[in-house]
Amino acid sequence: MEVREFAMLELPTRRATTRLGRWLGEGVGAGDLIVLSGDLGAGKTFLARSMARALGVATEVRVTSPTFTLVHEFATTPRLVHADLYRIGDGTEVDQLLLREARADGGVLLVEWGEPYLRELGGDGLFVRLELAGRGRVARLASTGPRSALWSERVLPDKLVVRARTKQE
Repeated sequence: MEVREFAMLELPTRRATTRLGRWLGEGVGAGDLIVLSGDLGAGKTFLARSMARALGVATEVRVTSPTFTLVHEFATTPRLVHADLYRIGDGTEVDQLLLREARADGGVLLVEWGEPYLRELGGDGLFVRLELAGRGRVARLASTGPRSALWSERVLPDKLVVRARTKQE
């Protein structure tokens, strides 16, 4: 499966990361897959929380990493299914979480540490890799198929783009 990076975004502040989360939340549709990756402390859960808020999760509702419960679901439209696969050992364990089924049923699947399990998650997803950069972060956005490639055509938040790749690259 080909992974095509289409943008690198500078996230110098929490506010910039919140804007990226809002953009992701406003852009998702039923059945979409977003995979968050990056080192511990890179901001994956903060970005997930920002996306959940954009989808309508109230500020009173805690949005934390499902590290130990593995999956949190939120009654948004479309329904948000937030998973953390850090503690998963293999694809069989991912299958047991029924994430592909949740996606096929119209849920938006937001997965931390999901890169090794793209096939089990239903394929064709948007990858967001967060990297520490100085005092802030950088997000690298990539697609893995035709559905997720549509993200490269959406307008990115102002002042976040460091480099956007063209379709010819």
